Formats: sequence, C-alpha cells, structure tokens
Amino acid sequence: MPEVQTIISEASGAKADLHIRHGDKINFGNLRLEARATPGHTDGCMTFLLQTKTAGFAFTGDTLLIRGCGRTDFQQGNARLLYKNVHEQIFTLPGDTFVCPGHDYKSRNVSTVEEERRFNPRLTKPVDEFVHLMDNLGLPYPKKIDVAVPGNMVCGVQDGA
Repeated sequence: MPEVQTIISEASGAKADLHIRHGDKINFGNLRLEARATPGHTDGCMTFLLQTKTAGFAFTGDTLLIRGCGRTDFQQGNARLLYKNVHEQIFTLPGDTFVCPGHDYKSRNVSTVEEERRFNPRLTKPVDEFVHLMDNLGLPYPKKIDVAVPGNMVCGVQDGA
C-alpha cells in the first residue's frame, strides 16, 4: 500500500507532511500537478493544474467556484487579492481548461475557464465593484467554522501517533 502524506501550502501556516509553494510540481503515477498560489479566500489557497494528453484541469478549491468564488470576510480573506489571483493565475489559462472547484452549492461539478471568464457574476465585474460586493455579502458566520479552522490547521497530522 502506498504511503499517504498530507500536502498543503506553506503560506497556510498549517501542519502537514509536505509544504508546497507556487510553481511546485507534485508527481503521482504518470501524472503531475502544478501548484499555483491563489490566496484571497485564505492565505493558503492553491489551484492545482493537471494537463493530460487530451484535456487540462484546474482544481480551484474555494478560490473559484462555478459562477462564484470563496467568501473573503473571515479567516485571512482579502477580496482584492482573490480577484487578482483568479485573473492572473486561472483566467489566463486556455479557455477549454476544465474548472473543478472544491464544492458547489447547486450540485454543479465542472465548468471551463472560458465560461467563468464570461459568465461568473462576481469575477466579471471591475475590481472595485467586486471588492464592494464581497465586502457587503451579509452572509452569516459559518456555524462550524470555529471547529473547522483548527482542524484544518493540523491537516490530519496526528502528533505522537
């Protein structure tokens, strides 16, 4: 059975077996992920690019959702930085690159870079409008965030196990 390791962005400040930075490559089998730093939702947000023989994939976590993006009103969020990183690190990819977010609130699984560049109702706005929108979402404080964030910071690493 292969060894399993936790991997997380060095910028997250979280515990893990391996810390990665922008531009690092993660090899597994005959495939490779390229790590791109895309902070804004949190300091440690990363987008992982996978290029196969027939398609490209961007695994965006909560940075870029389908027709949305991660909130920026808690845990190191920064709307201006999120906007910059989406536009520089994701929207510059080929339009047919599949966007695979960490989750979706409407049961959608995949989009493309071109679809999000054209139709994302938040990220198609000018940066100042985007920042104003994100600063005024009025979303409730997540119910389990005070439990989830400390759990995320240890990334499954068990001390002394």
